[in-house]
Amino acid sequence: MLTLHFRPWDVHDVAVLLSSALYVCHIAGAISIQSDLHSLIRSVQEDVFFSVNVTCRGIPTIQWTFISSSVRRSIGAWQPGGFTNITEDYSSRVQAHHNGSMGLSDLRLQDGGYYVVTVTDGTGNSKDAGFVLKVNEVLYEDLQYLSVSALALGCLAGLLMLGMWLTNKAYRRIAAWRRRKQMPENDVTELQPL
Repeated sequence: MLTLHFRPWDVHDVAVLLSSALYVCHIAGAISIQSDLHSLIRSVQEDVFFSVNVTCRGIPTIQWTFISSSVRRSIGAWQPGGFTNITEDYSSRVQAHHNGSMGLSDLRLQDGGYYVVTVTDGTGNSKDAGFVLKVNEVLYEDLQYLSVSALALGCLAGLLMLGMWLTNKAYRRIAAWRRRKQMPENDVTELQPL
């Protein structure tokens, strides 16, 4: 017969277990990144706003990174109320916000990809959140090309129709001139007495 012996937990064991659990919860919940949208679609030359709400114990450092299939590039890092360090590639197009959000203006096709925000607290703990941005080509440029082509073809058709009308007019005048030339000029018609 198998007998199991359980020793009752004393107050010290329970206190150690609870303090360990609280410490793990404290570390895990020290940084929070909240966002409503993680997938965004914009067109070329539009603006995009990556909205996040960062909570952290102490003053966090917020780092944004761009990742695509061919490149990984740092966008910039800042601290709320403190320094802002935006890389030269993005300096004229990025607006850094104190809550961790980032705006990017005048989008290009190359801007499509993954954007990762990394929040690091003063103790070195960090947490990441990601966004997917799809940048579409502007369709009105294709429509503009199509409308200019249609206008050019319309003008060409108009010129061809005008040319045909003028040619027809000239042909009729020449034909009338030839008929008049073939007719005798001085047809003397004598009246005969009856």
